[in-house]
Amino acid sequence: MKKEDKQQFTFRITQANSTQLVVILYEMLLCYLEDARQALAQEETAGEGGQDDFREAVRKARGCLNELIGSLHMEYEPAPALMQLYLFCIRRLAFGEQRRNAGVLGEIRSVIEPLHDAYGKLAEKNNAGPVMRNSQTVYAGLTYGRNTLTENMTDQGANRGMLV
Repeated sequence: MKKEDKQQFTFRITQANSTQLVVILYEMLLCYLEDARQALAQEETAGEGGQDDFREAVRKARGCLNELIGSLHMEYEPAPALMQLYLFCIRRLAFGEQRRNAGVLGEIRSVIEPLHDAYGKLAEKNNAGPVMRNSQTVYAGLTYGRNTLTENMTDQGANRGMLV
């Protein structure tokens, strides 16, 4: 994942409600799966160089799946089915890591993409406010430079982040 992607995800997380956070986790998972696929392709062409990158991407993808599992409310109906899907993805990810098989990454992607799309539609209907209440406000717009984006952060005081 590129530095710009991380910054974009961080910004979106600070502004997201609970449903949007799940969508962001799915997007991060898909991004890490793509990173793992690219690392495998690089490893095949260049040799040993992509092995550590592959392991790191798989580790981060597994972390996203674990966060998705942790976000489930098992008292509600779709949660047990989602748990089974996430556990399936974790098992397949472990198999793919062991065998260094890019096809397994595609299998996981085929499970996650429909879930991402479904939660994306749910997120559009969720009008709840952001989970993080005391985060920085970022205003972005085109200013003096031609086709340059300037971001201004207001209230950069020490009293920001989640209130406990």
